Amino acid sequence: MLDVTRLHVLLAVARTGSLTAAAKELHYSQPSVSHHLAKLEAETGAKLVQRAGRGIRLTDAGRLLAERAAEIIGRLDATSEELAAHVGLRTGRVRLTAFPSALGTFIPKAAGLLAAAHPGLRLELTETEPPEALRLLRSGRADVAVMFRWDDAAPEGNGLHMIHLFDDLSYLVSSTPAARLADHAESPWIAGCDRCRSHLLDICDKAGFTPRISFTSDDIVAVQALVAAGLGLTLLPGLALTAHRHPGVHVTEVPGSTRHVYAAVYGEPPHPPGTEALVKALRESL
Repeated sequence: MLDVTRLHVLLAVARTGSLTAAAKELHYSQPSVSHHLAKLEAETGAKLVQRAGRGIRLTDAGRLLAERAAEIIGRLDATSEELAAHVGLRTGRVRLTAFPSALGTFIPKAAGLLAAAHPGLRLELTETEPPEALRLLRSGRADVAVMFRWDDAAPEGNGLHMIHLFDDLSYLVSSTPAARLADHAESPWIAGCDRCRSHLLDICDKAGFTPRISFTSDDIVAVQALVAAGLGLTLLPGLALTAHRHPGVHVTEVPGSTRHVYAAVYGEPPHPPGTEALVKALRESL
């Protein structure tokens, strides 16, 4: 069985890049850090670190174990919170991460519903796009992740319970009325986050062309300002347009372009009371 203390040491070495810095961070002696690493290598049967100039770096096996160690330690910390929560919801915390347009629309209402139902439960909010939200969830640094997935996106993998909240239609956003995507094969386009960019490329490919992307921005205010100035077109979900709608743009629904919004939770039900209360508030906010 892997020793949690030694996993902490490996993570410190991964973060700092040296035995000396890791020892300082952990308040250990350098020989103690070396001893823990040697014992961890003996336990796993794998070479985990190697010298790199004056520092030290992880091998491929070391990086793999460090990634899993971050998840394991995060889950242990989250479990402590969960056990404390089982005494009731009078105190405690629940951590939510969500993408920007969700935070700008229905999540404030959900936060208000949660506070009204459980005044002693502290809600912590973090803004992230889905890939980072998944990392926070898997590592135990978030309890619920509000995220989205397009029809053409790959599944998130094992270990997650995906609770469908609603479907979000997409719209072509232009400075003048626009009928369909195919009419703008030669126009400049504005792309957003990696998932949205990938979906834009896919939906334009289905329309018979590859978009010429001239600008990239995750900021829906800036994107719509660029569109209103006639500098390009973009594809935005309805939720983003609810969060902010520039008066100088026109929107046209794009058939076959829908993203699905979920509340993702680590592990299968039953979930901790705080997590269940937050999911309930999210559903009631819609």
